[in-house]
This record gives sequence, C-alpha cells and structure tokens, in this order.
Amino acid sequence: MPYPTDGERDRPWVMRTYAGHSSAAASNRLYRRNLEKGQTGLSVAFDLPTQTGYDPDHPLARGEVGKVGVPIGHIGDMRQLFDGIPLAEANTSMTINATAMWLFALYVELAKEQAETQGADWHEVVAKLAGTTQNDIIKEYLSRGTYVFPPGPSLRLITDMVAWTVANVPKWNPTNICSYHLQEAGATPVQEVAYAMCTAIAVLDAVRDSGQVPQDRMGDVVARISFFVNAGVRFVEEMCKLRAFAQLWDEITRDRYGVENPKHRRFRYGVQVNSLGLTEAQPENNVQRIVLEMLAVTLSRDARARAIQLPAWNEALGLPRPWDQQWALRMQQVLAYETDLLEYEDIFAGSPVIQSKVDEIVASAKQEIARVQEMGGAVAAVESGYMKTQLVASLAERRRRIEVGDEIVVGVNRFENTEPSPLEGEGAIETIRPEVEQEAVDEIRNWRTLRAQSEVDKALELLTSAARTDANLMEATLECARAGVTTGEWAGALREVFGEYRAPTGVSGASAAGEASGELAAVRERVRATGEAVGGRLRMLVGKPGLDGHSNGAEQIAVRARDVGFEVVYQGIRLTPAEIVAAAVQEGVHVVGLSILSGSHLEVVPDVVDGLRAAGAADVPVVVGGIVPPADAQVLLRRGVARVFTPKDYELTEIMNEIVDVVREANGINTTLG
Repeated sequence: MPYPTDGERDRPWVMRTYAGHSSAAASNRLYRRNLEKGQTGLSVAFDLPTQTGYDPDHPLARGEVGKVGVPIGHIGDMRQLFDGIPLAEANTSMTINATAMWLFALYVELAKEQAETQGADWHEVVAKLAGTTQNDIIKEYLSRGTYVFPPGPSLRLITDMVAWTVANVPKWNPTNICSYHLQEAGATPVQEVAYAMCTAIAVLDAVRDSGQVPQDRMGDVVARISFFVNAGVRFVEEMCKLRAFAQLWDEITRDRYGVENPKHRRFRYGVQVNSLGLTEAQPENNVQRIVLEMLAVTLSRDARARAIQLPAWNEALGLPRPWDQQWALRMQQVLAYETDLLEYEDIFAGSPVIQSKVDEIVASAKQEIARVQEMGGAVAAVESGYMKTQLVASLAERRRRIEVGDEIVVGVNRFENTEPSPLEGEGAIETIRPEVEQEAVDEIRNWRTLRAQSEVDKALELLTSAARTDANLMEATLECARAGVTTGEWAGALREVFGEYRAPTGVSGASAAGEASGELAAVRERVRATGEAVGGRLRMLVGKPGLDGHSNGAEQIAVRARDVGFEVVYQGIRLTPAEIVAAAVQEGVHVVGLSILSGSHLEVVPDVVDGLRAAGAADVPVVVGGIVPPADAQVLLRRGVARVFTPKDYELTEIMNEIVDVVREANGINTTLG
C-alpha cells in the first residue's frame, strides 16, 4: 500500500557529494555551487595532513597538501571554508577521525562567531547544529590508516566528544561507525556487519563506563550514533546486509544497553557506494555500477539510507571535476524525484528469499561478534592483528577470484574489447595547481605571526594538562580553537602525552597461494632462479611513502610477492622517503615497490629514487603502483622509475612476473630466460 497512508511520499534522503581540495576558499566556491544545484547536505573531504594532525609545512605533508581534500589548519581556514553558509541551517558531514575533536571544535567556534555576528544567542545556534563527524578510529587501524594515537587514547577522544555533544549539541552525530572502508579492505558482508557492530559496542561501553553520561540518558547516546556503510554492485545481497544491520542494532541496543524507546534504536546510516569497484578500464561502465549500488540502499524502505553520496564515474582515474560531481548528484535526484520509489511501503517485507538471506547474515555476524568479544572486544582484536589479518585474507581471496575469472568484472577480465571513450582524454579529471602547497605553507606561517602567542601557549598547556587527567578534552580543545592554535600544534600536544601508534599490517597471516592456475608456480620458479643468479633469495621492500594510509593495494602486493617466493619487507604506512631508503639499504633489497593513491607521487617518488642514488644504491630499481595518470607515469619513468602499475593492472601474479623482469634487467640477466 502507498506510504504514508495520507498519500504523501516518503521524504528524500540527504544528498551529498564528497568534496574539497586545494584550499578553503576554492572548496567554499565548490560547496556553494553544489548547494545551488540542489545538493541538500555538505560532505567535507579533508587533506591528509589535516586528517593526520600535521600543518602544511611539516616534512610529512610534502606532496599531500590539498590533494585528497581541503587543508584546514586553524579557525581562519574554517571561516573561509563556510563563508556565506549559515551553519545553523546546514547539514554537514566531516570525514575526519583522529583529529575529529579538533575539526569539530573549529566548527562549533565558527558557529558561535556566526551567532554573535547575527546578534543571536550562540547557545541556541550551537544546539541547532546538525551533521556528523565520522570519528571512527577502529576502521582507521584496519583500513584507511589516518590514525595518530594508540587505541586507548583514541577511544577516549571519541568518548569525550560523545558525552559533550549529547549535552550541548543534541542534533549532532559525534561518531559515525564506518564500515565503508572495511568493505574496501576486503570485508565480506558478514565481516562488515560484525566489525562495525563490535566498534559500536566498544564506543558505547566506553561512554557508559566513563560515568560522563547518566544511565537514563544512554538512549540519547544511542540515538546519536550513526553508521556509514558501503554498498557494492551485488545490490540484493547488499540490501539484505542493511536489513541485517538494522535488526542487529535494534537487538544490541535494547538488550546490552537497556534502551527502551524504539526511535532511539533506529539504525541511521549514510552511504557512499563502492569506490573500490570503480574501474580504470572502460570507466564509463562505472555509471551503471553506481546506479545499481544506489538501489541497494534505497529500495528497502525499512532499511533506507538517510544520507547518500555517490562517487563520480572517473574516480579511478583521478580527482573528479565539478561536472562529474554534478552527474553523480543528478543520479540521486532522478531516483528521488522522477521515480515512484518513495511512494510505497517496504516492497521486500514478507519475501522469504530476502528474509532467508538476512537471517543468514545475522546468524554469521553474531558468531563473529561473539568471537571478537571473547578476545576482549574491538580494541583487543585490533591490537592483536586479528581483524586486520581477516580483512587482508578476504581481499586476497576476492582478488584471486577476479584473476582466475570466477568473479567477472566487465571491461576488466571479461568483455575487454572497447571503442575509445569520448569521456576520457586531456582534462578528464581535476588537477591541483602545483602552487597550492606553497600557498598553504606561506599562509600558515603568516597565521602564526598574527596571533597572540601567549594565548596559544596557555591553551596548549591547558590541553596537555587535561590530557594527563581523565577530564573531558572538548573544553580545552575549544579553547585551543579560540586561541588560534593550528592543527599540527593541537595534535602535537596530544602526541606528547599519548604517543603515536603503528597498527599491525595483517600481511603475515594472509595468502593467495591456493589459486588454481599454474601461473603462480611459474613465477615462483623465476623468482627462485633469479635469486640463485644474484646470489641469494630475492628481497622486495613494499613502501607507503607520505601520509596515504590506503594500504589495501600495498598489502596485496606484499602477500602475493611472498607467495611467489620473495622475502618481503613491509613496515606499514606513513613513511618518509628517507626512511624507505634507509630500510632498503639496510635490508639489502633487490627492488623497491612504492604504493601511492593520494596523488603525491610526483613529489615523493623522485625523493626515493634520488635517495637511493645518494646512498650508493642506484642499482636498486623502483616500481610504483597507484592512481597515476598517464602523463604523470611518463614523468616518473623519465625520473628513473622502472615500471608504473595502475588499477587496470589487476593481475597480481603478472605484476610479480614483471617485477622479476625488472630485477633481472637491473642485474644484467637475460629476461627471456629463467
């Protein structure tokens, strides 16, 4: 029957595009254009230095400023970012985790300033703020890599934010349990549901046990916990996953936390459909993939997303242009306003096929949740490496199925013949001006000269003092925002107290050696023979230079390299070029493989090549993998890189074979033999 019974349509979801680059001013212009086109919410993409707590002039920020998002270094940048956008009327999602408390404090302080300018009571304005800070640190250890502090202090920052927002900003979602990146890291539907629920349990247990929120207000806490999920192209299975999510969340919050109000227990989620499934080969096919994946989170009214952001068709090629983002927005608008989707009750209610699949996911997820809880919960399962190993193994199995053809990807491993695409060519992606980084460096150095340093010092001392106690850190962070503290200074102060952390890589426990073809065995024999020719087992260093924490590709290369017989040196993410060079020399490796997805390849890769030469290791070849446009690949090859692999090079065993060729070439061995 039509829903609701008065004949009105269900309200559309919040429509967003994930956006931000170059500078606060440039991103503001983009946001205002998108809002004029009918976008109903903002989704802020921050650059990697901002996400990992560094200012633009920090050495680790080299090549990363403004690339994958907007750099926000202080309250002045936040003013520019939202210039002309009343925060009390906005719905803003901020994809920020380790530094979430800091960016939220800047947002709150800006809302206060806007209120005072309008002569309004800032308490009332702040209470109206609606939106989300992602603020899920568990999945950062498992997949995306923008963590800073160890798990314990990181969970404390989340707990303090939850407690403070429930009391002061009741419409804000202080944490957004993000299973999106778990799927990108290899999670099956069961693992995605189970590990997301384990993360939510860890957060809710921490809030409850902190004593900062009375037990009778736990319903208010649960009501502000939202989720951010991934939806792949298997849209029936994905839709069942969302129904399973809703069922489990209702049960857990009722039984574990005693939340009686059904409205508090609603499973509220936003979604970006699966960027992992977008292909560089025949990228026009990504359009239908995105549309089909959107159906997974809209068809079932009982488990419908309340906010959706779609990737652009060309994200596997590079940064989308405003027109590409507009196309993604129009997809949502056509579905919401031209179809009759929102006029009906849940069209799957009562389907035995759907219910059977939901029951299967729920039962398996409960088993995995119980397994993690027996280990001591999500934090313990991160620290032991259990969850990371499971994800790496799942992704290795998925890649194996694609390589042997058990899983078909149109245009990649089947139906590969294609006409030239009129959508591609010069200008098909957004490019960042090379001056952006230096402008950001100059700006933040100027900012430091204009503020009252005594106020900055006082605010940072207040923050570090509070961090050494069990005090809620939000008020001290707000004081830092008011004083003009920078992102790097705030994070640096907490690094002094909390220390830093390196998460387990999960590589040692995963393998794809069971693939059916004999190709792996043939490459393994070449590795053995080449090792004999050079006088020892071949050693490969897999490195992640810069701040790019998306390590899935690097981990899969490391796993496959080990499976074909390489001795693999992989130390995880966030290494400087100098650290990679030092490790390569110390370990005596025969080849260095660099993985970069953030767009910083033209800056950091030459630093590694030059560093090897300066260290007397010019004979060690360097290969590069990542999202590298063809023109940039040619630049890297001219700078001394031996091979460049991009997402179209999906056959990992064949990549290993080429790397053996690289080693043989570097050592003067005939590549046609062995």
